[in-house]
Amino acid sequence: MKKRKDRRWGGKKEKYRSKGNSKRNRKKPYSEKGKKPGRSSRDKMTARGILKKTKGGYGFVTMEANGKEVFVPAKKMAGAMDRDLVEVEILPFSDHRPSASPEAYITKVIDRNTTEVVGRFESYGSTGYVIPESRKTGESVQIKEGHAGGAETGDKVVAQIVKYPSGKRPAQGEVTEIISKKGDPSGDIRALIRAYGLKEEFPRRVREEAEAAGVAGKGKSSIKGRRDLRDENIITIDGADSKDFDDAVSIKRTANGNFVLGVHIADVSHYVKQNSRLDKEALNRGNSVYLVDQVIPMLPERLSNGICSLNPGEDRLTLSVDMEIDKKGRILSHEIYESLIRSKERMTYDDVSRILEEPRRSRGLIKRYRNIYDDLKTMHKLALILEKRRKDEGSIDFDLSESHITLDENGVPISIIPAERRCANKMIEEFMLAANRTVAEEFVAKNIPFIYRVHERPDPDKIRELSVFLAGIGMDARIDPEHIHPHDISRILEKVRGRPHENVVREVTLRCMQKAVYHTECKGHFGLSMKYYCHFTSPIRRYPDLMIHRIIKEYIHGGLDRNKRKSFEARTKVAAALSSDTERQAIELEREVTKMMMCEFMSRHIGERFKGVVSGVTDFGVFVELENTVEGMVAVEDLAGDYVYEPRKHRLKDAYSKKTITLGDEVDVKVIRADKESRRIDFMIL
Repeated sequence: MKKRKDRRWGGKKEKYRSKGNSKRNRKKPYSEKGKKPGRSSRDKMTARGILKKTKGGYGFVTMEANGKEVFVPAKKMAGAMDRDLVEVEILPFSDHRPSASPEAYITKVIDRNTTEVVGRFESYGSTGYVIPESRKTGESVQIKEGHAGGAETGDKVVAQIVKYPSGKRPAQGEVTEIISKKGDPSGDIRALIRAYGLKEEFPRRVREEAEAAGVAGKGKSSIKGRRDLRDENIITIDGADSKDFDDAVSIKRTANGNFVLGVHIADVSHYVKQNSRLDKEALNRGNSVYLVDQVIPMLPERLSNGICSLNPGEDRLTLSVDMEIDKKGRILSHEIYESLIRSKERMTYDDVSRILEEPRRSRGLIKRYRNIYDDLKTMHKLALILEKRRKDEGSIDFDLSESHITLDENGVPISIIPAERRCANKMIEEFMLAANRTVAEEFVAKNIPFIYRVHERPDPDKIRELSVFLAGIGMDARIDPEHIHPHDISRILEKVRGRPHENVVREVTLRCMQKAVYHTECKGHFGLSMKYYCHFTSPIRRYPDLMIHRIIKEYIHGGLDRNKRKSFEARTKVAAALSSDTERQAIELEREVTKMMMCEFMSRHIGERFKGVVSGVTDFGVFVELENTVEGMVAVEDLAGDYVYEPRKHRLKDAYSKKTITLGDEVDVKVIRADKESRRIDFMIL
């Protein structure tokens, strides 16, 4: 599996809890006593938006008008389901949620989003239920007698909705497909993929178009006008199990000692033409999705692993960026052009890291790759220079541990360890960052339609919360929430480097950050401390990269006339919005699959003891992360004592003994439960 080279700024660990909505704990919303001055009690504040429902039954509606959220209690859903377009009536105040989202109730379902539910079939006498596979919602579907389609308890199925929920009555449906029978080890992931609306297979006509594009793209006309780099020392460096190679690199030195870094990216846009079936399918998918040991690709294998993959010894069409970089890491000049390459070597991260980190113990590898050994050393030297300059400018490196899960031949997890991020991984990441930054800066200056990778500065209130947390663990952060700079965050992370609560501080700090998105305006990347940034380097697996390749090539071939500019303005807006959505969906699915694998792995370790660190504290329990990256929870009722939650200090405190459990505490735990259906692992603190 190919690891993401610039995957950063992920989601947050959040949990919302409703305290009910009874008459006793909520004022009448439009009484004379509660109405605002100058407002009639007959006035209604209504809005439209998309509902995001939770497994607790309550949800949040993102309003179309301003993008803000309103909270909807479980009892006020009016039969709405997850992702439905709804109309809400917003209450003027909310007693039991004074510091959270405004409260509302759904008055009408405007447009249904859900037509089927994927999940586990459970039979109760003559009636059955399909329990949704996604843990995000509680949309169980009732299956009446005679409509189970032969499904048995434990099977993973698809239920077509025939009647939507109303009042206390759940949705009703019929089983139309059995995805897998109970006990099938691959069935869980297949069901999750289907639950997220993703397709493993491509439509027949899309496959046919990919085959035709691969054949047509080999003609002599394809290389006309391209710079021939086939004699250059150009190599790919990827994971050992990668199959699609969309980026290659080269290095030279100038007479004055500067570096010339070449980043060569597969010219996917040459094969995937705008408005083709291939293009529309890629836009709908938005990105490739990586699930432990399998990939749901954005493009058919004929392209992604074939003609677009920069395989060694084969002629490939590319879009290249050459950057002259001085000894201080400053990019002095650059050139972007169409090219033709022939990769000299297919290198792996492990081999390159061994060569650079342990040259005396890697003489066999050095001899094997003697034709590029000097280039690898030069690349490493440049990467260290670029990394230093980036960090000096304030770029934040959270360097959080990711999980490396090994499965056996039956798809059963047999090992979970922290994923390694060695010097070769970091080297390629630095080169891709430099290319992405360079391309973005040029096209901002040209003022033509484009897609940028945007990461906005944190919300000041989040930074204030971070300051309180840091003060609670004895750190003097001295951050100005209104004028936060990436340097401030980097300084915090540097202070905790090597300390027991390093990972926890990194995690809490990451939760304060905004999520990175795609946008047609270049608003900068706070986390990287870059004014200009885009995604240019992975057109095989990200649609925004493919889109901006088209724009770049149009510019290279004479620029954009009025009609093309207008067309790209519309297309970039659609692509940016869709790709941001599909990226979030992919991240959620990847996390669910990872949690599922972790639960299955830990289910074979019930009763065993592990060392861990407190990674989260809530009013309902404590999260603990083990050394192998697995995270589980200790419920507050399982703690020995009468613990009270102190949110500002991110800790639980025993009302009698005054003992505390705080973020970053090292603890010994015993595994008491692991359930992959609920994606929950329970620990007990020893």
